[in-house]
Amino acid sequence: MGKGEETKRAIVDQALELVSTVGLEKLTIGALADATGMSKSGLFAHFRSKEQLQLQVLVGARERFIDIVIGPALKKPRGEARLRAMFENTMKQWEEELPGGCIFHAVSAELDDQPGPARDYFVEIQRDYGDTLKRAAEIAIEEGEFRKDLDLDQFVFELGSIAAAYHHFGRLLGDPNAEQRARNMFEGLLARSH
Repeated sequence: MGKGEETKRAIVDQALELVSTVGLEKLTIGALADATGMSKSGLFAHFRSKEQLQLQVLVGARERFIDIVIGPALKKPRGEARLRAMFENTMKQWEEELPGGCIFHAVSAELDDQPGPARDYFVEIQRDYGDTLKRAAEIAIEEGEFRKDLDLDQFVFELGSIAAAYHHFGRLLGDPNAEQRARNMFEGLLARSH
């Protein structure tokens, strides 16, 4: 990786931190210049537009998510163990990776009604993760750990709902029991899947 790419990665890392707390829309070249100590023109040379900056932040978030959540889980045995690892990695390492918690939850409300490249790419990220969870559950069925008639789409929906509820109740409402409630929901989901 060349010096320019290293600089760009460092800028994106700083932008991820900002977005996790202020949101994607408030991320501007000027705000990022203040946070990084770089000039606006220097940042503009890397991203060319606010839209490109937003896309690069989402690309960086996806790469981090794969490194922190999915990659380590794929090293676990096929089936339920992988799903458990993805859940645990999401609850701990991913949720604690950035000051505002899960960046995907932070930007989802911003992008859900905003057509454009950032929303399109964000939807792609979310669909890919849903497909990853679905495949992991399919493997659990193949391994004989989950029942054969398991509704995979419902399973993925409920698993995603657990993460959303954890973020909402834990971050927004400050519920000290949010983590345990999320864990209870996850165990209930797995029990119903056997």
